Amino acid sequence: MKHFYLFIFLMLSLVVTGQSKRNGHEYHVAVTGSDSGNGTTARPFKTIQAAADVAMPGDTITVHQGVYREQVVPPRGGNSENERIVFRAAHGERVEIKGSEIIKNWQKSENDTWRVEIPNSFFGEFNPYKECISGDWFRQEPKDRKYRRGEVYLNGHWLVESATKEDVMTPVNNGKCLWWAEVDTTTTIIWAQFPNHDPNNEVVEINVRQTVFYPDKPFINFIGLQGFIMQHAATNWAPPTAEQVGLVGTHWSKGWVIENNTIQYSKCVGITLGKYGDQFDNKDTESAEGYIGTINRALAFGWNKGTIGSHIIRNNTISHCEQAGIVGSMGCAFSIIENNTIHDIHVRRLFGGAEMAGIKFHGAVDVQIRNNYIYRTNMGVWLDWMAQGAQIAGNLMHDNSPDIFLEVNHGPTLVFNNILLSGKNLLMNSSGAAFTHNIFMGKVDVIDYDARLTPYHRPHSTFVEGLHDNPGGDIQFINNLFLEGSDVSQYSSALLPVVFEGNVYTRGTIKIAGNKEQKKFGEMNENAQEQMKQYKNNPSVERKATDDLNFDPLCNLVREKEGIYLEMMVSEKWFNQKRRLVTSDILTPSAITQLPYCQVGGGPIQIDNDYFGKKRNLSNPFPGPIEIVKSGKYRWKVH
Repeated sequence: MKHFYLFIFLMLSLVVTGQSKRNGHEYHVAVTGSDSGNGTTARPFKTIQAAADVAMPGDTITVHQGVYREQVVPPRGGNSENERIVFRAAHGERVEIKGSEIIKNWQKSENDTWRVEIPNSFFGEFNPYKECISGDWFRQEPKDRKYRRGEVYLNGHWLVESATKEDVMTPVNNGKCLWWAEVDTTTTIIWAQFPNHDPNNEVVEINVRQTVFYPDKPFINFIGLQGFIMQHAATNWAPPTAEQVGLVGTHWSKGWVIENNTIQYSKCVGITLGKYGDQFDNKDTESAEGYIGTINRALAFGWNKGTIGSHIIRNNTISHCEQAGIVGSMGCAFSIIENNTIHDIHVRRLFGGAEMAGIKFHGAVDVQIRNNYIYRTNMGVWLDWMAQGAQIAGNLMHDNSPDIFLEVNHGPTLVFNNILLSGKNLLMNSSGAAFTHNIFMGKVDVIDYDARLTPYHRPHSTFVEGLHDNPGGDIQFINNLFLEGSDVSQYSSALLPVVFEGNVYTRGTIKIAGNKEQKKFGEMNENAQEQMKQYKNNPSVERKATDDLNFDPLCNLVREKEGIYLEMMVSEKWFNQKRRLVTSDILTPSAITQLPYCQVGGGPIQIDNDYFGKKRNLSNPFPGPIEIVKSGKYRWKVH
């Protein structure tokens, strides 16, 4: 009988769970609503937070047109991929969530400068004009300058924080409008330049909230976030060794889907997928050894595939962030970052550090970064430590410096079908990477050796198998197009083997023969010279190259109203060389990890689709990201 009752209890539980999934509740939010309402269409809530407070797994929160000035802190998440809590903008309606407030009562001061006094009580417990940016690997330039976490916006676009009060009192120079703030025990005073504008007749906003959408505790799983415009957050610096708080952030959780949003104007970071906070944040952790300690604590705090990561970040536009568009220390693992447009990241160069990029990940285990458009960023994609099993595929990048930086990873990391058009395409301080079917139009910079001991893992796992130093090499370039401006000469030799096969070189390219630059080194310690003795310099190998050094393909990127187009001439000579289809079988496993190149999660891989998803010629694939069957002039819509 006991077993019979247990069986009945389990069956009833399944029925209740199934009903919960099928009958998830929909709550409505409207600017005309009231938080004393019940969330129906007739009595909607006024704030998103009020809906978040009552939503349960499987529920949907639909937010209607308007501007919501609040910081949403979801108190709970969903149960699974099938029972998320979904926050969405109503279809076809413009919904903005802002971390700012409108400020009036500006008084003219002098020249182009206006002044406003705000009581400190207006900000509550957090005043971004008192709080300054700080954290591991953050660099003030100059060292004695402080950078406040606030911002001032005129008609949607931010002004620039002034270095001194004296500067903000002068006439506007070169069209760059400045602001300055001072805070005493009762009052915050802001001075700002508004040339040819009366700020009381314009929309002037200031940051008042740290984030826009961010849980205040870890393990808030399975959230959906769809269709919003989210902006104006007073975020702090987000290093890999501390809690990473973004304008939007997952806060050490699993299974979020962030899609079809516009995320912009964050003081530091747009989206964070990263680390939780603990008592060690920014305390004696700014070193390789310090980050090893961070990793060990993260493993003890749930860093594994069943608990952390596996997020989907897709179809968003992320811009105007001074540190990074998307950042994630370990919490990014097993995630997919696809079809996003990321631009204008760290372009104001107000401060420095070691974490600035369109996408900056530590611990990108089995992460897929695919089909994104990344431009005007400090670095396009920066994978730093533990990018094991990561894939960078089908991305369009230009006006970055560089497009891709791989730092102290041991592989395998697979980079394929990308269009890389910046003046510098790669900065390499890693081994175990394969580059196949890409267009390169810039320089490849190489770090020959880095003495840091960094982790490698069990296959498709966060479990640390061991630590290893970072010799340069163990790189494969197969079936790429190297066009005018590309330079791979720094890989003429390396401490581990480097192989080039089936590549095309056109006019204005520099091949591997005869590198004249001095070898570069990363971080070196007292043991570095002894560690390096186990390696010897290897000349690189070039096979089946097509030298078309008198041909100019006239490769050009054209921006039009309908989209972004790539124009290029294709030479008949490029078809003459027989090439192999890139598969797990022809790619040499990474030297340090001894792991094969494979699909994310396991299984053999073959690069049989091109940039557009078109099938390649399996018996003789065309070089570069786009499969082509004849020579001539081409024009493709690439975004």
